Amino acid sequence: MRVLLDTHLLLWALAQPAKLPAKARKLIEGAEVMVSAASIWEIGIKSALGKLTLGPRAILAAVEPTGFSLLAVTCEHAAKVSELPPLHRDPFDRMLVAQALCEPLILLTNDHVLGGYGSCVTLV
Repeated sequence: MRVLLDTHLLLWALAQPAKLPAKARKLIEGAEVMVSAASIWEIGIKSALGKLTLGPRAILAAVEPTGFSLLAVTCEHAAKVSELPPLHRDPFDRMLVAQALCEPLILLTNDHVLGGYGSCVTLV
């Protein structure tokens, strides 16, 4: 199974793994785990605004030892966003859904609104 972590779960997985729901931990253990460039971008913005203490460089440094893989944002991903129904307003979350659909991947999230995008999303 190939999974994409939403930004929230990524931060927990790297900095506070005990906070990960048991279902998330189980799915991550047996999967190829992807981290989106969109999440790194979101972390950079929130860090610059003082909303996060960990910056994007620290997250990138922590990703490699975990064995997680980085997923670039492509033009195809960007185009797919325009095809999504307007269930969620956050552009980063919408990009993650688009990436999950294009690759294909299963987006792991605890954001119940994203569950409305269907089988490409697994709520944990």
